[in-house]
Amino acid sequence: MKEKSNVIFSSFIWRFLERFGAKGVEFIVSIILARLLAPEVYGTIALVTVFTTILNVFVDSGFGNALIQKKDADDVDFSSVFYFNFLVCLLLYGLIFFIAPFIANFYEMTELTPIVRVLSLTIVISGIKNIQQAYVTRNLLFKKFFFSTLGGTIVAAVIGIWMAYRGYGVWALVAQQLINATIDTIILWITVKWRPKLVFSLYRLKGLLSYGWKLLVSALLDTLYTDIRQLVIGKFYSSSDLAFYNQGKKYPNLLASNINTSIDSVLLPVMSSEQDNKERVKAMTRRSIKTSIYLMAPIMCGMCATATVLVSLLLTDKWLPCVPYLRVFCITFIFYPVHTANLNAIKALGRSDLFLKLELIKKIEGAIVLLATIWFGPFVMACSGLVTVWIGQMINAWPNKKLLGYPYKEQLFDILPTLILSTVMCVSVWVLGLLPLRNWLILLIQVVAGVAIYVGGSMLLKIDSFYYCINIVKGFLHKGNGLDWLQ
Repeated sequence: MKEKSNVIFSSFIWRFLERFGAKGVEFIVSIILARLLAPEVYGTIALVTVFTTILNVFVDSGFGNALIQKKDADDVDFSSVFYFNFLVCLLLYGLIFFIAPFIANFYEMTELTPIVRVLSLTIVISGIKNIQQAYVTRNLLFKKFFFSTLGGTIVAAVIGIWMAYRGYGVWALVAQQLINATIDTIILWITVKWRPKLVFSLYRLKGLLSYGWKLLVSALLDTLYTDIRQLVIGKFYSSSDLAFYNQGKKYPNLLASNINTSIDSVLLPVMSSEQDNKERVKAMTRRSIKTSIYLMAPIMCGMCATATVLVSLLLTDKWLPCVPYLRVFCITFIFYPVHTANLNAIKALGRSDLFLKLELIKKIEGAIVLLATIWFGPFVMACSGLVTVWIGQMINAWPNKKLLGYPYKEQLFDILPTLILSTVMCVSVWVLGLLPLRNWLILLIQVVAGVAIYVGGSMLLKIDSFYYCINIVKGFLHKGNGLDWLQ
């Protein structure tokens, strides 16, 4: 048991380092590019990315999760899914290549046609990489992700910045995404030993499909719902409006996804291995929610409080209109780990049918909220996300009251001390932002004060997640001695 705990924690550390390294580089690069490029350029690429993101759902969801969840998945399963996925990717690329001119005509932007066609090549690349990713995740080999993701991010960053500096405009962002995906895939194929075998089983594929299609539809609904706002803003409002909305979402998402993706990647395979022991799954879910919220809340609250100074200092004043959006998304992303933990527990227990039902309910509710706010401007549309997040939390947690004996009320009670402390820290840091000093000095004071208030408050209130994190670090420094991650 101790050895398994160490493997799990080591996997989380490598996944977190991979996310932290990649997102750190991406964060720095995005600042440089934002200073070099006009907001309209970002609006154009944000619009195109929506379409590639939606199509990538067909590649990244469903079968990959089914391979991770299946107890006895072997080379026949992996190879069958690999060939099927790659064929689907080629068909999807052919579809997007054909309809690219229609997309350009719809948005009255003729320059979108070549951009859509080139950027959509990432779909084909994903088809080559996806099953390797599932293999790495199933076997907790997250160290492989560290080298592939970081390698792709760094190479793409250098080329993207060079192209932006040379005046290539939107093509600098296109090249950055395409090269990132290509290098990432090449390194992953070099470092991961698994290769597709010359076998294919339609029977195995059908078995995986019975579990995976529900997750695929769920992911498609979620992506469509998440990105529909960008499509609407791109159609009814200006490219600048879309750029400010997207930029305000980007930076909270960069940081929030670090924690959320790291935990999400480890949770599903680990929970799936314990799916017959519901008490263990409950303990993992609870620890995941408490720890991830403890890490997420101060980061998001701190960014919310320092938003104006941060944007002005890093991106220049031309991006100040994104500050209101940034604050709204900071609050929204705080609660994503609650969604992640609850949904992973449901998936690990093999209830993909229930997962799909929850997504349908949430998307109907979300569509109603979106339709009610669509005519009031991009900012009101962004704020509507706060409503859907709170309702979505309760919907996602509802099944686990019966499945795990872990109702939403108990979950909320578990994270309440962290939320109160983070709010106090946020208000205090915001007040410090009113000081008549230079931006860099104000930001420095805010960061130092925020850390001091949060750490001091954690000790004063004896928040157990604080001591849990300290013990994890100590255990890691002592090569995992006495570590019991997610227990």
